[in-house]
Amino acid sequence: MEKVVVGLSGGVDSSVTAYILKNSGYEVIAVTLKMEKNSQGEIEEAQKIAKKLEIVHKILDVSKEFEEIVIKDFLEGYNKGTTPSPCVVCDERIKIKSLVDYANTIGAKYIATGHYCNLEYSPKMDKFLLKNATDIRKDQTYMLYRLGEETLKRMKFPLYNFTKAEVREIAKKMGLEIYNKKDSQGICFAPEGYKEYLQKKLGEKIEKGNFVDEDGNIIGTHEGYQLYTIGQRRGLNIKKPKPYFILDIRPSKNEILLGDYDKLYISEVELIDYKFVVEIEKLLKVELMARPRFSSRGFMGKLKRKIIDGKERIYFEYNEKNPQNAKGQHMVLYFGEYLVGGGVIG
Repeated sequence: MEKVVVGLSGGVDSSVTAYILKNSGYEVIAVTLKMEKNSQGEIEEAQKIAKKLEIVHKILDVSKEFEEIVIKDFLEGYNKGTTPSPCVVCDERIKIKSLVDYANTIGAKYIATGHYCNLEYSPKMDKFLLKNATDIRKDQTYMLYRLGEETLKRMKFPLYNFTKAEVREIAKKMGLEIYNKKDSQGICFAPEGYKEYLQKKLGEKIEKGNFVDEDGNIIGTHEGYQLYTIGQRRGLNIKKPKPYFILDIRPSKNEILLGDYDKLYISEVELIDYKFVVEIEKLLKVELMARPRFSSRGFMGKLKRKIIDGKERIYFEYNEKNPQNAKGQHMVLYFGEYLVGGGVIG
């Protein structure tokens, strides 16, 4: 009987994942990651589910790593005037890594999660790649784009062909009280809201500064550049007849540039800290779809390679100009339904 390590959070998706794999003949070892000091409620829920399913349950304390990697990256990102994506960082460097490391210690071949996506062979790219979930509204490939090929080969995603409603129905038939539990919203470690969290964590580093227009005129006061993101319109409190949008954040001057919405439209973005699971030479020859944020429906274009000051730099060029390009967000690239890589918007 093959061993599979399942990430069990105590939620509906991970519980049904463990249930499906057990019924498929795998020896399921459930692992719950303790990422925060106040996560005892989730741990107890996971313990109850593991007991109900009669599977081995292990709790791993990764709170130190979570603080040093995810929280640190989140705070540093906003201090630099960017808009970080903590869930992408967490999935790669905490959640999946911890499951893989534990699987290696017990000799388990596979790792499974409750992500809505699949792993399938792409004839065109001649590789096994992450593929969009059947229920595209729940697709979570975006979060996993930084996983390497060796990790992907070991992954199982039992929920890829289900809708959320179907997963809830399975949980109900299992007799789980959480079958109708609401999906988590926002950032898990900042339930009070990311602005309130930043104010608590950054404290005196957050200082009021100026909103300026493109001519350098001061047109208002911001509450601290860390509390804003490129493209934002709401909450600026600018008393002018026309709407203003954030075009740029300038930490060194503690100022925020405002302007018209059409100034947000750009034709290309540079990708930094990029990762591709397909050879870049192949990707340079085909049209790709880009999702510059998790909620994005996707925009077509092509990868471009440029040599600037003797160094290779990678850009994505849109077929049509696009306004959804906040620095620090992750742009994830697809060939058809297959995820091929991505990078951080620079």
